[in-house]
Amino acid sequence: MKATILPALIRRKEVERLTTLSRSRIYALMQQNLFPKPISLGSMSVAWIESEVKDWITQRIAEFRKSGEAI
Repeated sequence: MKATILPALIRRKEVERLTTLSRSRIYALMQQNLFPKPISLGSMSVAWIESEVKDWITQRIAEFRKSGEAI
């Protein structure tokens, strides 16, 4: 039988740690369709797909590098 590799799910605290964004900023970006939306794990529980969050981070870095802005 072939093993299926499932995407990793991460909770909000890990999303905050990875992105360095606050909870309110994450939800504001989601409302603007500028951040990956979580999936429901139950009536009061959500998680994000780790690869989508990491892709979002990679895109932000690429946009920053492309702009040529200095820190």
